[in-house]
Amino acid sequence: MTLYSRRLLTNRIGIALSMIAMVFGLAALLWILWTLFYNGFSALSWDFFTQDTPAPGTEGGGLRNAIVGSLMIVVVTTLVSTPIGILAGIYLAEYGATSRFAAVTRFVTDIMLSAPSIVVGLFVYALMVATLGGFSGWAGSVALSLIAIPVVVRTTENMLLLVPISLREAAFAVGAPRWQVSLKVTLRAVKAGVLTGVLLAIARVTGETAPLLFTALNNQFYSTDMSQPMGNLPVVIFQFAMSPYDNWVSLAWGGALLIALLVLAINIGARVIFHQKDNF
Repeated sequence: MTLYSRRLLTNRIGIALSMIAMVFGLAALLWILWTLFYNGFSALSWDFFTQDTPAPGTEGGGLRNAIVGSLMIVVVTTLVSTPIGILAGIYLAEYGATSRFAAVTRFVTDIMLSAPSIVVGLFVYALMVATLGGFSGWAGSVALSLIAIPVVVRTTENMLLLVPISLREAAFAVGAPRWQVSLKVTLRAVKAGVLTGVLLAIARVTGETAPLLFTALNNQFYSTDMSQPMGNLPVVIFQFAMSPYDNWVSLAWGGALLIALLVLAINIGARVIFHQKDNF
C-alpha cells in the first residue's frame, strides 16, 4: 500500500468515526428533546402560568411563583454581571496587556469558569445566608452573578482582542483619549459579540439548581420580596420531579420544558446576532 493510499484510508476512517459520533450525539439529543416535549407539553396551560404551586396530593395548580421568582433572580443577575463583566473585559483587553494584576484576574476568571456551581452556592451560603440569617433571592442572584461574570469577562476580552490595532491607532491619531477609544470605538465595533456573551451567560445561569438550593431555597407562595426565600424553577423542578405525586411530576416536566425553550430561544438569539455581525 502506497503512502497516498494509507493517508486516504486514514482520512476515510476518521471521517466515518466522526460521522458515527455525530449520529450518536444527535440521536441522544433528539431523544432528550422528544421525551421533554412529550411529557412537558401536556402540562402547559393557562393555569400553569397563573396559579401557584399546589399542596402535596392536590390536583391543578401551576408554577407562577417559581416563574416570577426565576425571572426576578435572573434579571438582577443580568443587571449585576453585565456591567462588571464588560468593564473587566475592557480592562483586560485594553489596559492589562503587561499588568500582573490583569494576569491574576485572567487566572481567577479561568478558575471561576471551571468551578462547579455547587461550590459557588456553598460559598455564597457561608458568605450571606449563614451570616445574614436566612435564605433570600438576593443571595441567589449573587451566586448566579459569580457564575455569569466570568463568562461575560472572557467573551468581552476575546471580542475586543479581535479588533484591529489600526482602528485604535486611527482613534488615537485624532486625539481621542484611551477611555473614549475603549468605550466608543473598540467596544462599539464588537457590541454584537459582547451582547452574545451576555446572552450566553444568561442561558448558562437560567437552569442552575445547586447554587439556588443553598441561597434562594424555595417558596411555595407567590412573593416578590427578594429579601425572603423565593420560588424558582430549577429548585421546584428538582423537588417536584422526585415527589410521589403525579401532578407534581407533571408540573416538573412542564417547568423543564419551559426552561429548555427559554435557553433555546436565547441561543437562537445569540446565533442571529452573530449572523448579523458577520454580514456587516
